[in-house]
Amino acid sequence: MNNSILPSYCPSMNTHTFNIVENLQVTVTETSNPFQMPAHALFAMAARINKKRSFLFVSKVLGKHIPVNPYTPLLSGAALALLLYREMAGGASAAERMDELMDQAVHGLIHPEHAEKAYHDLLDAQLVLPEPVLFIGFAETATALGHSMYNMFAAGASYIHTTREDIPELESAVSFEEEHSHAVDHLCYALNAELLSGDGPAVLVDDEITTGNTAINTIRDIQSKFPRKEYVVASLLDWRSSANIQAYRELEQELGIRIRALSLLQGTIEVMGTPQLSLVEAKAEASAAAEAPVIMTYVQDGLERLDVTSADSCGQINASPYLKLSGRFGLESQDNKRLDQGAAQAASQLRGLREGATALVLGVGEFMYLPMRIAADMGEGVAYQSSTRSPIHPERRPDYGVHSAAAYPSAGDPGITNYIYNVDPGQYDDIFVLLERDVPRRRIEPMTDILKRLAGNKVHLVILASDSDNGGLIG
Repeated sequence: MNNSILPSYCPSMNTHTFNIVENLQVTVTETSNPFQMPAHALFAMAARINKKRSFLFVSKVLGKHIPVNPYTPLLSGAALALLLYREMAGGASAAERMDELMDQAVHGLIHPEHAEKAYHDLLDAQLVLPEPVLFIGFAETATALGHSMYNMFAAGASYIHTTREDIPELESAVSFEEEHSHAVDHLCYALNAELLSGDGPAVLVDDEITTGNTAINTIRDIQSKFPRKEYVVASLLDWRSSANIQAYRELEQELGIRIRALSLLQGTIEVMGTPQLSLVEAKAEASAAAEAPVIMTYVQDGLERLDVTSADSCGQINASPYLKLSGRFGLESQDNKRLDQGAAQAASQLRGLREGATALVLGVGEFMYLPMRIAADMGEGVAYQSSTRSPIHPERRPDYGVHSAAAYPSAGDPGITNYIYNVDPGQYDDIFVLLERDVPRRRIEPMTDILKRLAGNKVHLVILASDSDNGGLIG
């Protein structure tokens, strides 16, 4: 099968050339664009501080490096779900229904002020695939993208995301490497290994496919343990070369499987030059603004916890329980209602803490989906994004994807550097940092030291807690 969905949705090839930084130019040629989305609505470009890859497509619809309307990244996963539904459901009636829903998705993605209505209209469609489907989101950038794609289906779906966190008490059901990444080890802690088995397709979800090698590595490992006949590789952007696409065809023949590929935009890239950049250039910008106070808040979400510990790269143990339904340990369609209720409960409490007209809700690393859902229910004037471990060179240019950068040791693992991008001092009245697990205050201080120079009013350090925890609101 070709990666293009339907010939009628394929535009004539458009070419875009980006002069990213001195001595680095990337040319993109579109080959498939099923939603007819303008490239500039999907991404901007930036230089990446990585010897394996010198540039980054900075997504405008992912909610990672750029603050966005929280419904925008939810809608981007929903858009991928529509492509999958059209592929699997088939039939003229399904195609007609998809045309209408796809128009709504495109309108919401291009016009963020309409993203909320578009997202809820898509949810109201109550789509159900003709057979059970397993969705797997890739850490760290696609954990929420995969979750939002899975969540668009009302029944018959299951979801799990990979993780780079070490949980010694659990055994990883599958594992693989991401070859061009700054962090390569992916683990998958399914509490019920049966979640990964079955005859239905497995959908591998990533924000961007460059060579396709990560998907190939994953398929090989899954197929050796939980064999099936069909895989789908879904992404916002797909930049595989003809040789990379041929590698999928060869894997199909070798393993006796079928691999489909779905994306919002497919094309090829040509890179010229190699910039000389260093990590020093990605440090935080100093601010002379007054520091906002940091308020610690435990917010009850009523969701079940899992009492397992994690070990960081320094050998330190965190015994604080994990959220069971985050996606890290697997969930199924019947779990969605409880997660919806937990997000609404937490959002209601945080909405009451807002004092200004604008707020930023910040997820941390792999913990993206639930903070995104909570942000979506916190009222008008709320933006969402997540911290990341990806080092990117900042430059203040209108056409450049990262204008500011702040670096600090991760609260979950001080041996790893995390970054917050594109947040300027005073841009938001209130900043809410949502943590899945409690951490020692000394570990979170490097992050809050940065944020209290950025927030115009207050920084709220929010630890999500079950009703049985010490919970409540404490300042």
